[in-house]
Amino acid sequence: MSFFQHKKSAPERVKTAILTVSTTRTKETDTSGKWMIKANKKEGHLLTAYRIVPDDVYQIKQAVLGILNDITPDAIIVSGGTGIADADVTIEAIKPLFRKELTSFGPIYAQLSFSEIESSAILSRSTAGIIDDTVVFCIPGSLNACKLACMELIFPELGHIVKHLRTG
Repeated sequence: MSFFQHKKSAPERVKTAILTVSTTRTKETDTSGKWMIKANKKEGHLLTAYRIVPDDVYQIKQAVLGILNDITPDAIIVSGGTGIADADVTIEAIKPLFRKELTSFGPIYAQLSFSEIESSAILSRSTAGIIDDTVVFCIPGSLNACKLACMELIFPELGHIVKHLRTG
C-alpha cells in the first residue's frame, strides 16, 4: 500500500491535548496555546485537555502522565521549555517516558525553522515520541514556532500516526 493510500485511510478526527510549559503564561496570555486550540478545532480534532504547568521536571511529567491516565488522548502537543536555558526542562521531563522516539521530527522541524530564523534554529531541542499509545510532540513555545510545527508537521501527519498506533 502506498503512503498516499495509507494516509487516506487514517482517521480525520483524533483526540488531542495541549500542554503549555511556562512560568509566566496564563490561559489569558498564552497566545500560542490559544492559537493551537483554534487550529486544532479548525483541523477537526477533539480537544480533550488544555493545561499550563511551570518549568519544573516533576510538574511537567505529572501533567503528561495525568492527561494520559485521565483522558487517554491520541496526541499531546507540549509547547515551551525546549530551549537551552537552565529553566528549559521539557525534554528532560518527557523524553525518558518515550517507549519509541520519532527521531526525524526534531531534525525536520529544525530544517523548517532554519528557513525562518536561520542559524538560531540550533537552539531548539524539539522532539516527539510515543508514550503508551499516545504520540507526544514537544515544540518551542513561541507563536511562530507553534504555527510552523503544527501546520507543517503535526497536523498533516497526525491521523497517519494515530492509525499506526491503533493498528499496530
